[in-house]
Amino acid sequence: MELKEKLISSFLAFENEVDLDSRVHDVRSEAIKVFENEGFPSKKDEAWKYTSLNSVLKHDYSVFPKHEKNVEYNDVKKYFIHEIDSYKIVFIDGKYSSHLSETTHDGIDVCLMSSALNKPKYQLVIDNYFNKIAPKDSLTSLNTAFSREGAYIQIPKNKMVDKPIQIIHFSTGNEAALMNQPRNLIVVNENSHVQIIERHQSLTDNPVLTNSVTEIFANKRAIVDYYKIQNDNEHASLIDSTYINQKQESVCSVHTFSFGGKLTRNNLEFYQNGERIDSTMKGVTIIGNKQHVDHNTLVHHIEPNCESHQDYKGIYDDSSTGVFNGKVLVNKEAQKTNAFQANNNILVSDKASINTKPQLEIFADDVKCSHGCTIGQLDESALFYMQSRGIPKKETKALLMYAFSNNVLNSVKIPEIKQRITKIIANKLGINIGFDL
Repeated sequence: MELKEKLISSFLAFENEVDLDSRVHDVRSEAIKVFENEGFPSKKDEAWKYTSLNSVLKHDYSVFPKHEKNVEYNDVKKYFIHEIDSYKIVFIDGKYSSHLSETTHDGIDVCLMSSALNKPKYQLVIDNYFNKIAPKDSLTSLNTAFSREGAYIQIPKNKMVDKPIQIIHFSTGNEAALMNQPRNLIVVNENSHVQIIERHQSLTDNPVLTNSVTEIFANKRAIVDYYKIQNDNEHASLIDSTYINQKQESVCSVHTFSFGGKLTRNNLEFYQNGERIDSTMKGVTIIGNKQHVDHNTLVHHIEPNCESHQDYKGIYDDSSTGVFNGKVLVNKEAQKTNAFQANNNILVSDKASINTKPQLEIFADDVKCSHGCTIGQLDESALFYMQSRGIPKKETKALLMYAFSNNVLNSVKIPEIKQRITKIIANKLGINIGFDL
């Protein structure tokens, strides 16, 4: 049985298993119809022109894990940003792990999506926010149909969250092949500030396909810093879709660090519904072998006097492939918009490739917008200059590539994340960088 048919046939059993009210049931039923009509995207779809899912969909994935497996903290500590105190929402094979997590309802809600979907006290928030900005495309609808577990974060007005929140999904290999569909809902109310770190990590070489959807609502003057660390093994694939709705004077930034995984597709969309909004999207991609990373971004400027900044760096080795499809859409009413978009790439190997398409669609006449992309190799004159001063060729290349990606790291606000990413970059480049940030 193909995966599409397996998922559709599993939906009724899934609905019978979960205890949800009729409003969520209606949302689910509508979503599975969308997926049934559209199926999985293919290269015939313009947005998926350079990314094929064929190699990922060939496995016989388990939709519902049959067995639970215990994971000890010492076995997975290295995947946490353990140098900092944080709230933690941890899932193992799609199920909540209470002994690895640290949630709270003390002034803020850092808890489970399953609780929010089932408990009456969260019903107003679910009615107002759940599935309100996620588009009705096939993969997002598939997640909506099967969404049961994930992170639910609600920050009330005038609250600076005292420590970052880590959302981590582990796959243990308990199943021969596993498909996860986590759903996160994050609501940050007026004048509040939160920092969130997200990671998906497979602990074995068994195939894993994760179809993750996150909806983020930043209300007036809210500040949201979101960090995605993607450094999974080369048997795991991730389709990560994040949709952000911003209100007046809010500031949101998303940093995406893509280093691992077989196939990674990042859908990241910002919708600016208010004036004096600031949106930042930055990323570093360093991959090799036959890895594939696809960044698909959108910033929709709807009202005037707003800014957006996109800066994505890519380093591709061996037979790896990168894709950047970035779009800035400026409505007629969005005068005084300041939008910047850049995608710069280095091809280390002759067999590596990058498909990049930065786009501007502007209907306003008083704006400051720019975009561009570069594809090239390391500067030979810079290589010669550094080698002539006694730096070995390998370290020279690594230092130049590190400098190339460093401006993305400069905007990371959590020092421990910056240090962790620096170590991962050094490891990917095969050198020991002898300085701290």
